[in-house]
Amino acid sequence: MPQVPIWGCVLIVLAVAALCGALAFFAGVNHRKREAEAAIGSAEDEAKRIISNAIKTAAAKKKEAVLEGKDEIHRLRNESEREMNDRRKEIQRQERRVSQKEESLDKKMENLESKENAVENKMRKAEERLKEAESVKKSQIDMLERISSFTVDQAKEYLLKLLEDDLVHEKAIKVMEYEQQTKEECDKLAREIISVAIQRCAADHVSEAAISVVPLPNDEMKGRIIGREGRNIRAIEQLTGVDLIIDDTPEAITLSSFEPVRREVARIALEKLISDGRIHPTRIEETIEKARREVDATIKAEGERAVLAAGVNGIHHELVKLLGRLRYRTSYGQNVLNHSLEVSYLAGMMASELGLDPTIARRAGLLHDIGKALDHEIEGSHVEIGVDVARKYKESEAVIHAIAAHHGDIEAKTVIACLVQAADAISAARPGARRENIENYIKRLEKLEAVAASFDGVDRCYAIQAGREIRVMVKPEVINDEKMTLLARDICKKIEEDLEYPGQIKVNMIRESRAVDFAK
Repeated sequence: MPQVPIWGCVLIVLAVAALCGALAFFAGVNHRKREAEAAIGSAEDEAKRIISNAIKTAAAKKKEAVLEGKDEIHRLRNESEREMNDRRKEIQRQERRVSQKEESLDKKMENLESKENAVENKMRKAEERLKEAESVKKSQIDMLERISSFTVDQAKEYLLKLLEDDLVHEKAIKVMEYEQQTKEECDKLAREIISVAIQRCAADHVSEAAISVVPLPNDEMKGRIIGREGRNIRAIEQLTGVDLIIDDTPEAITLSSFEPVRREVARIALEKLISDGRIHPTRIEETIEKARREVDATIKAEGERAVLAAGVNGIHHELVKLLGRLRYRTSYGQNVLNHSLEVSYLAGMMASELGLDPTIARRAGLLHDIGKALDHEIEGSHVEIGVDVARKYKESEAVIHAIAAHHGDIEAKTVIACLVQAADAISAARPGARRENIENYIKRLEKLEAVAASFDGVDRCYAIQAGREIRVMVKPEVINDEKMTLLARDICKKIEEDLEYPGQIKVNMIRESRAVDFAK
């Protein structure tokens, strides 16, 4: 057998290897193709499943959104219907109020027309009486000329005297009638409004003095407060502006000052020094500064409390601080901040009773004495200062006018100003609300009696009821019953012009005729 060459064997082996490699390659390609096709198939199934789940989820969310939308629409529809019902009820209430006001206005117009008719009738009667008087005068002149020896001038003088007496009588009667009619109508309404306001606002009053008393743990503390050669007490007085009165009063020191804020700073500082025990000029200065900061914080808190209690808002923060300072101001012993709050309550209640805006009335009542917070620092009356401060901090004209008119310095041109006047008088005139020192009290009573005694025909006069009433006794041969009414009005005008007094003064006229004889 012939031998195959080596290179031939190599070629055969290579060919077989190449064939095996090709077969293996194709087999691997087919395997990978089948795996890829299987993976693609599973991926497509997974994609279909995800898409199906997404479609189901989207449908569920869509259905849920539709349900939520329907619920929201139903809720909005219910709210809109409820709001429409509320508005409809409010409109019906407003319509009822308008109709009631129209009815009240119609009644007032009818009353005014009836009063005008009554006045016209009275004027017509007065004119008829004057005509009768003229005819009587003419007939009397003719008669006198015939039967008397009077000259024309003498007859005129006689008749004019008779006519003057008649006219004085008629004038007094008319004045009394008009006063009585006006008082009956006005007093009834005023009593109702004021009584309702007073009943709803019951306030306590505590008189405040110009001194404060600081208790001491023992009398030895007095020496420590005085200090070596009086250096401690001098430092306290110089830093606070308050006089320290150290006398024989056991375990107490009296602080005296007309300025309550300074007195309060000194009181707090002295109490802190006493409790601390370290009393020397440096410590005194630090303690007084702390006390001053505490008082400033108290002033701000009191102003905010007053604004909140009065139910007003939008007040400038500087005005709030000034209101807080009124906590340490007094007027005839009455705390000015409490007085302002009471005036605010009363004015707001009366405004509500009259159908006005109670907010403006309360605001004007709260700020009516704001000038008293600065009356020791700025020249002028507290009314002028209050008007300037209110105008500076952009208060409304209604509030400024009420401040300017609350003591009658100018004529009150708005109802709010009149209400603040009335509320101020009510608060100040409460029994125990204010006090006067004995010297001013006696001077006021003496001046009141002097004013009444200055009129002709007054015999004696006495001020009674703590100056709330003056009893005037007239000479019966000089003042008759008709002239008493006119004299009482003149005395009232003179008192209003010449005197300053809280509340009102009653003028009580007395005329008495006596006949005296003796049985023997």
